[in-house]
Amino acid sequence: MMTIFSGVGLLLLTLAVFSLFSIKFPKGSQAMSGLANAAVASFLVEAVHKYITGDLLGIAFLGEVGATAGSLSGVAAGIMVPLSMGVNPVFAVVAGLACGGYGILPGFIAGYLIGLVAPYVEKYLPVGLDIILGALTLAPLARVIAFAVDPAVNSVLGVIGNTISAAAAQSPLVMGFLLGGIMKMICTSPLSSMALTAMLGLTGLPMGIAAIACFGGSFTNGMVFYKMGYGDRSNIIAVMLEPLTQAHIVTKHPIPIFASNFFGGGLAGLAAAALGIVNNAPGTASPIPGLIAPFGFNPAGKVILALVLAAAGGLFAGFVGGEVFSRLGGRKKAQTVYGDPLADDDEEAFNI
Repeated sequence: MMTIFSGVGLLLLTLAVFSLFSIKFPKGSQAMSGLANAAVASFLVEAVHKYITGDLLGIAFLGEVGATAGSLSGVAAGIMVPLSMGVNPVFAVVAGLACGGYGILPGFIAGYLIGLVAPYVEKYLPVGLDIILGALTLAPLARVIAFAVDPAVNSVLGVIGNTISAAAAQSPLVMGFLLGGIMKMICTSPLSSMALTAMLGLTGLPMGIAAIACFGGSFTNGMVFYKMGYGDRSNIIAVMLEPLTQAHIVTKHPIPIFASNFFGGGLAGLAAAALGIVNNAPGTASPIPGLIAPFGFNPAGKVILALVLAAAGGLFAGFVGGEVFSRLGGRKKAQTVYGDPLADDDEEAFNI
């Protein structure tokens, strides 16, 4: 039991730290978005092309593509993070290339600090010399940062990831529900579950739970949006495919959405744990990657069964959540139009 508490507690602590970073640090939200994009560019490509089209289907060229992409996660983060922060693309690529050989988190930290420094290079160096001198200065700086932080951050996050893995191995069903519920809530929040699982380096059963939970919980989101009348059909489809596209709705109705998400993700994670779904591609905790990646590490029939059960559990949780919160709200489906994310700023933040 202590292992379970430790695993969940460390996960929640990590979530709190990165949520604080996203909200309070300069351009923290943009940096986290860049990290999620880096996870897609590296780990998702690796999961599909190395393990599925490469190992499973035997297409060697695509397998090489996937292996190469996965090995460059630090480079991807070093580029995407400063780009998302609005840095000159040349400086972003310089920072990313300098992070070659390092993992996604050292690349993220180096990219973030370069993202803060680079605007001053352009501001204070003469036009014409700023690109040349900036590139020659920022490249070694990014490399030094990645080198300095690599041992510490990998050690700390490795401990957290190992604790979660140990808890999942000791009590798979309990951790399936808890980890699945928490990961689906993160998947729907501005803090990306792809970024978090990539940073923690989750693999095996915990990553399988996270991936299946994000897939199954997408049906929870769709059902809650439908039952509560949040937007139109396009909003429902969008939140199922990528929850962050509907952040303007989610942040206005957090209680029914996140509460339903926890149970929808929990039921989906329970199905993954019961079937022993493993996933050795970290950073693929999102509805579409979560649908695809497990096929690279498990028998297809087992994955399909897990996906069907996850979808059923997600729909059930969404239906129950929609019914409960509709009655608590004492009204029928809302007719609010959400076409403009800024249109409803006067609505209360915790409106049911």
